[in-house]
Amino acid sequence: MSSRSRARRRALEILFESEQRAMPEAELLRERSGDPDYPMKPYAVEIVDGVVARRAEIDELVETYSYDWPLDRLPAVDRALLRIALWEMLYNDEVDDVVAIDEAVSLGRQYSTDDTPKFLNGLLDRVRQIKPTLG
Repeated sequence: MSSRSRARRRALEILFESEQRAMPEAELLRERSGDPDYPMKPYAVEIVDGVVARRAEIDELVETYSYDWPLDRLPAVDRALLRIALWEMLYNDEVDDVVAIDEAVSLGRQYSTDDTPKFLNGLLDRVRQIKPTLG
C-alpha cells in the first residue's frame, strides 16, 4: 500500500471517528498525532484540514449528485469517503481524478457495505464529468 493510500485510510479513520464522537477534527488530530506506534501521515492531516475547510461545498455536491440519498442517510463511512475523494478531485491538483475515485472505491470495499463501491464510483464519476463546469 502506498504512502498516500495509508494517509487516505488514516484520514478516513479521523473523519469517521470525529463524526461518531461529535469531536472536532482538529482536536482528534492532536490526540491521535502523538501515537508513536501509528504515526499521523502529513498527507492525512492535509486531507482532513482540506475536507474541514471545504465541507460545505463538498457536502452540497454530494446532496446534488447523490439523487435519492440525502447526506444524512448515507453510512458515515461513505460520507467520509466521498468527502476525501471530492476534496482530492476538486482541490488537490496533485491527484488525478481517476486515482481519487479508485482509492475511495477500494476503501469503500474494505470498510463499508457491498453496495458502497458502485455507489461511490457512480457519484464520483458524475462529479468528474461535470467538474469543468464547477469552477
